[in-house]
Amino acid sequence: MLPFADLLLIGGAAFFAALVGGVTGYGTGLLLPPVLVPLIGAEAVVPVIGLSALFTNASRVAAYRPDLDIDRLRRIAPVALPATLLGAYGFTLLSGRGAAILIGAMLILLVPLRTLARRRGLVLTGRGLTAASFGYGVVNGGTSGSGVMLLTLLMAAGLTGPQVIATDAAISFLLGISKSGMFAARGALDLRLAGLALMIGAAAVPATFLARRLAHLLPGTWHLRLLDGAVLLGGFLLILRAG
Repeated sequence: MLPFADLLLIGGAAFFAALVGGVTGYGTGLLLPPVLVPLIGAEAVVPVIGLSALFTNASRVAAYRPDLDIDRLRRIAPVALPATLLGAYGFTLLSGRGAAILIGAMLILLVPLRTLARRRGLVLTGRGLTAASFGYGVVNGGTSGSGVMLLTLLMAAGLTGPQVIATDAAISFLLGISKSGMFAARGALDLRLAGLALMIGAAAVPATFLARRLAHLLPGTWHLRLLDGAVLLGGFLLILRAG
């Protein structure tokens, strides 16, 4: 069992990450790894965040339910689900050092991916959407913070604003169930880690509903820039520690 001070730190980080994620549409899985890796090890981070995200995404679906796009959900989830299982299985084969390097590298790469896609006005339909959904599934299964990739995919498929947040949460919830099942079956998610994930999820739920209110009050994109800076710094720190 972790010391109380560490649990308090994790709970606070979970609340803040969920608050940011609820406002921006992503960030929860990107901000937590730099806090969790030194405390529970890199190999436990993706399973713990994956299970805790079930609570975050369920509450986000409830908060944004009227904005859920069922059509995009049906197009993306069935393709991404088997790919998620494949990615999760691959992650269980990594060592602690390999897991840390993979997570850190993905944190660094996903931020410019979102920026590049937005600037180029990426549009996805038909086969392009199917291929992107499969690629997202693999990344989602094996890393933390892939929500930025799904966010980009949904925006490229024509969704905007609250539609993106609601549909992202619904897809992530469905994939998270299968992902956590794979980790449990492979022995990467025991009762101790499941308890920690439950605590993180409980700390994140109230932040999600608070974020729903803040999303309409914050002007401009300054919060996205701060988030991107924090994510990039965290990614570099994880890689340096693994080295």
